[in-house]
Amino acid sequence: MTDIIIRKAGKAGHITLNRPKALNALTWDMCLAIESALDEWRNDADVALILIDGAGDRAFCSGGDIAEMYATAGRGDYDYGQRFWRDEYRLNAKIYNYTKPIVTFLQGFTMGGGVGVGCHGSHRIVCESSRIAMPECSIGLVPDVGGSLILAQAPGRCGEFLGLTGDRMDAGDAIYTGFADNYIPETDWDSLKSELIATGNTDAIVAYPAPDSRLADWQSEIDAAFAGEKLGDIYRAMPADPGPAVSHATKLMERNAPLAMSVATEIIHRVRNGQRIENALDQEFRYTYRCAAQGDFVEGIRAAIIDRDRNPQWKQKSWANVPASEVLRMTQPLGKDALQWEETS
Repeated sequence: MTDIIIRKAGKAGHITLNRPKALNALTWDMCLAIESALDEWRNDADVALILIDGAGDRAFCSGGDIAEMYATAGRGDYDYGQRFWRDEYRLNAKIYNYTKPIVTFLQGFTMGGGVGVGCHGSHRIVCESSRIAMPECSIGLVPDVGGSLILAQAPGRCGEFLGLTGDRMDAGDAIYTGFADNYIPETDWDSLKSELIATGNTDAIVAYPAPDSRLADWQSEIDAAFAGEKLGDIYRAMPADPGPAVSHATKLMERNAPLAMSVATEIIHRVRNGQRIENALDQEFRYTYRCAAQGDFVEGIRAAIIDRDRNPQWKQKSWANVPASEVLRMTQPLGKDALQWEETS
């Protein structure tokens, strides 16, 4: 069985992520195949729109397939992960800048690398099972694949809340924060896909009213607690008698890598001041390029998916006082190793 199904159907270019047993986790080869299809269809007059979906009902895409990154980094080979991220980020920019509509159907889990494929399209559809998250700080990474741009543009300080906690959004939260556009029950999806393929017209997308958002209800509490310039400022702003948002956030943040959370805070703020997908990916790549050799990525993967002991030994022990020098070390420009943007459309 092929990991990805790519075909032209009617007036659509149709891409299906096809690893349902692996929750459609994205491999390097899948990234390259999606990019190749988008390049081929960009000037194809027979293709009016792109449709991207995932096989099975548990996930659109649960993230990147990081087992090989762990294996290679554990041997001191950091080139594999750096090349993977370089190619993946080029794809993320291409999706964001694509000149034809890209319609994505985000059932179940859409996390990490799945956000990079599913949440930069022009028409992002969620349903009652959708759970969208950027949980990278839990494995020593930072929200990447251009996700820092969506976080930076989210209402108030929701971006900091979501990026530092890795909290899972339902459909209502995803629409409220800008990770999705339209709520349509999954029972309507097959007929909608058929109409999109037949007509090539996104007018076929008729959304239902968006569900209520828990994050909207928490907005004022989130804004008060997550407005700090640095992670340590956020730590010190946590109230002694927290409400539901802060209580939920601190439980998640205590598990995450302090260095990653500190860098994530810095990246979201930088991207908020320069809201371009290329800037977001450049800032993210500064960290991911270094994360295996200098950060907590290898230890985070060991604890989460290799040994599964859920007991990572982070380089920084507390998120109260991550040294500014460590953040600078992970976020300084990469020079000749930086991402190149000769072509992103």
